[in-house]
Amino acid sequence: MPNTGDFPFSLEGRLAIVTGGGTGLGFAIASCFLKSGARVVIAGRRLDILQEAAARLGPNAFPEPFDVTDSSAAIRFVANIESKYGVTNILVNNAGTHVKKTIEETSLAEFHGILKTHVEGAFSLTQAVVPAMKRSGGGSVLFTASMSALIGMPKIVAYSAAKAAYLGMVRSLASELGADNIRVNAIAPGWIQTSMLDAALSGDPQRREKILSRTPQHRFGSPEDIGWCAVFLCSQAADFVNGAVIPVDGGASIGF
Repeated sequence: MPNTGDFPFSLEGRLAIVTGGGTGLGFAIASCFLKSGARVVIAGRRLDILQEAAARLGPNAFPEPFDVTDSSAAIRFVANIESKYGVTNILVNNAGTHVKKTIEETSLAEFHGILKTHVEGAFSLTQAVVPAMKRSGGGSVLFTASMSALIGMPKIVAYSAAKAAYLGMVRSLASELGADNIRVNAIAPGWIQTSMLDAALSGDPQRREKILSRTPQHRFGSPEDIGWCAVFLCSQAADFVNGAVIPVDGGASIGF
């Protein structure tokens, strides 16, 4: 693993893959990684979105199309990244999708689709990066979980199930891979100011106020709040943090 010397929060010399890196929280994580010295592969299904994001992020951001639901392609994708840019030191399993419906309205196909994207996609990509991480002396795998894995929230049963599965994966993989100097952790974002949140709250001032009233800091988070936590967890500063799930939610999940 690259040595960060006197500044343990640096990601200098490291290569990261961020799935869903072209938009939202993935873009913010990629941006913070780049500011911390990493090179970053932003992966996603839409090349045009990735290219636009890479142009905004700068020359050390590399757009690489990849559909996380195509589990059979994960090994080839990682091999291609290694041939172009080197060994992956950091993997951020961030790509995801969402269905907001009651349990009666949620079809089995929709339920499985959420699990396929989040759980199977993250499993396959993590499985693909681990061998090279072991050979190179270690690495960091980060999952973008959710506060819905920590508290009960209605009408997102599939999403909650997928994010709760992340927590089991984090703990199991942390215990399995720790001896190989591969740390596995998760961030559980709360309500973060993104275009997705804006759309969800548009025309619904009561829901907005309900969210803010149960958030001790009484504000929404910024995407960079997630990005800087990701930098910490993937840096040498968190060298003894393994199997952790860190809520970044202004205190909303603690109950009060």
